[in-house]
Amino acid sequence: MDVNDVIETLKLAFPNAQLVLPNTTAFTALNTSYLSSAQADLQPRAIFLPRDRDDVVKFVRVVKPYALQGGVNLAVRGAGQQPALGCNNVDDGITVDLRNLTGIHLKDDDAIVSIGAGERWGEVYSKLQEKGLAVTGSRSSMGGIGGLCLSGGLSFFSTREGFITDNVTNFEVVLASGEVINANAKENTDLFVSLRGGGNNFAIVTRYDMRTFKQGKFWGGTVFYFPNSFPSQVEAYVKELKDPEATDETHIMIGAGYSAAFAQISEVMCMNQVYYTKEVENPPILDPYISMQPQLDQMRSVRMLDLVDAAKEQAGHGSSTSRVSYINTTVKADVHTLMAAYGTYVNALGPLKVIEGLTTSFTLQAYPKSLLDKTASAGGNSLGIDPLDGPLMSILILSFWQNKEDDEKIHSTFKGVIEAVDQDAAARGTAVPYKYMNYAAPFQNPIDTYGEGNKAKLQETSTKYDPEGLFQKCVLGGWKLFD
Repeated sequence: MDVNDVIETLKLAFPNAQLVLPNTTAFTALNTSYLSSAQADLQPRAIFLPRDRDDVVKFVRVVKPYALQGGVNLAVRGAGQQPALGCNNVDDGITVDLRNLTGIHLKDDDAIVSIGAGERWGEVYSKLQEKGLAVTGSRSSMGGIGGLCLSGGLSFFSTREGFITDNVTNFEVVLASGEVINANAKENTDLFVSLRGGGNNFAIVTRYDMRTFKQGKFWGGTVFYFPNSFPSQVEAYVKELKDPEATDETHIMIGAGYSAAFAQISEVMCMNQVYYTKEVENPPILDPYISMQPQLDQMRSVRMLDLVDAAKEQAGHGSSTSRVSYINTTVKADVHTLMAAYGTYVNALGPLKVIEGLTTSFTLQAYPKSLLDKTASAGGNSLGIDPLDGPLMSILILSFWQNKEDDEKIHSTFKGVIEAVDQDAAARGTAVPYKYMNYAAPFQNPIDTYGEGNKAKLQETSTKYDPEGLFQKCVLGGWKLFD
């Protein structure tokens, strides 16, 4: 029994158009439509396109006996934005592509929006904006629903509203048995909490119900500036985070990096992405992050904008033709730790500048106390972050480049940087175990950073809802619970 037997069985169960096979135009288009072109290095034997939840049920029931006997490995894909190799594609197996599971429906007097697992955030924002509403979702219009809702997630509104995953009020899932259940604060509560950070380990989620809130236009955008100002940015950011009277209306990312596009004017270029989520022009709280000089005035985009515009702008910062990597860590919000981390990153750039198409960035994003405090009131999650440790800072190293032969150089260099940052933070007493799943590199197991107790609960949930281990043994991508 092998993957060919599974495919033949699926051909009998589903129309031809739903099972896309290699060496076809449709297959090539699907398999090269990931954020990172590296995912196309993996060549599934088929891509399955369910039309609705019932197709997912039928698929699971058909493939499960084969998969558990070693006949086929699986991957589940939403938008394909997670670059860690194998998270959403599989070599020599079957990739389930959820793109056709669409639908955006308001209910409960517009307090809740139900979102199909195949949607992208841009469509969700456009629909909600018609009614003056928003949700905590991706900052990019091209982002998919599942990767963020199952891993934690930061939005423009997270300082005020909490993690993206904490704003999911219900998950509709297809279990390994083929049974459809809902997980929320009243039903299957253990699965509900486990899905909030547990990734693809339990089921295929077919619908997400999320809390909405009123949202109008807001002030924000991007500023490019020179590295002489970067230390003052870090100082301002940490000062704001530690201010007990700090507003919960800001969302700030400060970063620095290298790109050949800027190499002639500066070896390192800095970029702030800053937002104040009320309709207030030039709020004083953002002044430290947008008034530094010198800056590239022609590239400044700070203005009054709506959520749809902001998410489109963020989507424009990515690339769909490059290889992509994320790697991250978390530390306490401490100026000396963050500046040391920045120095370690900058010192590692020299040998990488010859790499074709390289753009790389070092980005700081806060986990303010206001965000961390929201978890308990929202019903809890699996991330294991203690609000008493806050405020915290995420350190993300993001890289784009062109050629596969440069993969190892990129990965090994920035693995070394993150390990050095962690060691330095530990020596300073500012280390935090947490690694954010959606920014994790393949060698980083974020679930191990949630704490032994949380990992044990996730394992219990897996054993309860998937006793034969379909999502542990046969869905290879992501980070597994019993590794």
